[in-house]
Amino acid sequence: MTPRNGVLNPGRYFGADPGTRLPLRHAIALGLLQGPTELLPISSSGHTALIPWLAGWSSYTELDPALRKSFEVALHAGAGAALAIDMRTELIEAARKLDQRRAAVIALSLALPAIAGYALERPIERRLGGPRSIAVGLIAGAIAMALADQRPGRHGHRAPDGCSEPDGSLARGTRREQEAGPCDGLALGLAQAAALIPGLSRNGATLTAARARGFRREDAQRLSWHAALGVILGASTLRAWRMWRRGAPDGAWPMLATGAGSAFVSTAASARLLRRPSVSARGLLPYAVYRCTIAAIAIVRLRRTQNRDG
Repeated sequence: MTPRNGVLNPGRYFGADPGTRLPLRHAIALGLLQGPTELLPISSSGHTALIPWLAGWSSYTELDPALRKSFEVALHAGAGAALAIDMRTELIEAARKLDQRRAAVIALSLALPAIAGYALERPIERRLGGPRSIAVGLIAGAIAMALADQRPGRHGHRAPDGCSEPDGSLARGTRREQEAGPCDGLALGLAQAAALIPGLSRNGATLTAARARGFRREDAQRLSWHAALGVILGASTLRAWRMWRRGAPDGAWPMLATGAGSAFVSTAASARLLRRPSVSARGLLPYAVYRCTIAAIAIVRLRRTQNRDG
């Protein structure tokens, strides 16, 4: 198929048959996949799109685009609810210690993705989201993530605003979560805004930003989860409200509820596992290699599909 304006039409691959319904076993599988892919830097949206396509699940790839979007909202809502419950103690403690600096970090990390999402959501959905763009996002994010993790930024004596220039007086990657300042919030916000590109990964982008700003791996992960939670819940709430106003197609609610429930369970289990120091302190290179592998598989499959279709 010839790209339109240089971009492959995702509808050509991720289909549109309004009469199709997703079997509950597929809804459960994608829900269980949501937890680990949401909390690991490997792109949950990329996996939700690519895995059914690679597995030949026509029930998903031919799903009506509006219904597929509703299902993705359900997955993120389930994951966001589980993550909020898992982080409830941290969130309460953070609320008690909230001051001007921490408020600025939160505001900057949320405002930029909210503005970008409002302005660019529709153009991104129209132009991106096909196998090729997802593969490119996976590879680009993998390279940036691996580089930031291997050569984290130097930050020495920092000013109260968290924006001081590195002076090399401390070893790389030693900053703690409580040291985050407005410039760190800005970096996290920019990362989440960039993660609107399919395949880039919100968690991967924020981990990259945090490591580039000199945070330890464990602290970078906590910052990443904290920054992501507000965006996940906010975006899920907005999209759920839109879906409620529009009304879900008849018979869709069992599929949506099953996906949300499975995502909740898998996210709760994944969060507990990934909090272990032996896991959170691991380097990001294995995830980068995995992302590139999935991207390569998608590109090979895409070329075979194009050759077959002429």
